Amino acid sequence: MPRIWKMYAILVFVMFIWGLNLPLLKYLLSYTQPVTMTGFRLLLAAVTVFVILGVMKAVRLPTKKEWLYIIGGAILNVVMHHYFLNMGLVRTQATNAGLILGTGPVLTAVMTALLLKSYPSRLQWLGVLLGFIGVSSVIFLDGGELTGLSLGDTFIFLSILAQVLSFIIIAKAAKTLDPRLLTAYMLLLGSLFMIGIGLFQEPGEIAVLFSTPPVFWFWFSISAIFGTAVGHMLYNFSVGEVGPTKAAIFINLNTFFALTGSALFLGEVLTIRHFIALGFIIIGVIFGSGAAEDLWRAKKKEKISS
Repeated sequence: MPRIWKMYAILVFVMFIWGLNLPLLKYLLSYTQPVTMTGFRLLLAAVTVFVILGVMKAVRLPTKKEWLYIIGGAILNVVMHHYFLNMGLVRTQATNAGLILGTGPVLTAVMTALLLKSYPSRLQWLGVLLGFIGVSSVIFLDGGELTGLSLGDTFIFLSILAQVLSFIIIAKAAKTLDPRLLTAYMLLLGSLFMIGIGLFQEPGEIAVLFSTPPVFWFWFSISAIFGTAVGHMLYNFSVGEVGPTKAAIFINLNTFFALTGSALFLGEVLTIRHFIALGFIIIGVIFGSGAAEDLWRAKKKEKISS
């Protein structure tokens, strides 16, 4: 299998993990307040990534310039993204959150073009547009009428905007620093920031957190280890390999898996509009990721060689 297709497979797997992690986070938030819980979940994720990289003998101290990328990435990708995501999840449905997160590819394509001067092809822009149509048709339309965003939805949007900006930093840092090691340091710094914010915003919540039942800690560990540690490590590695725009288009699949997980585990209702939107999203991923162009080139190469 060509390396690019392996990266695509990894990205689909990450979206599966992240999609199911969204309703899981919604479940965890029924036990405790968001900021403190998130801080400790990120801390466990950071330890997990360092252990994995330690076994791989891939841990080293960053240079001064790399520390700047780590701090910037920690603030955007960890603190702001997770803070607004969890603050939004306690105020809106997980289905809404999953759909709003699907705007990430559009934002990434625009930001990458503006900041990195890396312009997607026409077919990729078409994929981005189709994905955006699929996502926005469910976010904004309710019974055929345009509706406004709630405060919770706004927080979710801010979380994806912060994450998109972090992808630019990750792409730049990947030139000298292994994105997986970058992830470990970002998670460590970000978790400490989040725990600090929790001490001020949610006084006494640490005691509440550590009085939760064993079932909470089981799902907490699953979310931290797989949803955050493994998911972010693989995704940031993919950003370094295929670039921010191609990697971000797969976020639309996060929407698909989040909707499915929300319906299965939280009992949230899916309508025909969700399935129509998902059709646009899947086509958008195929075009926007460059997979359609890769297939076309491969077939053209086969014809020439034969």
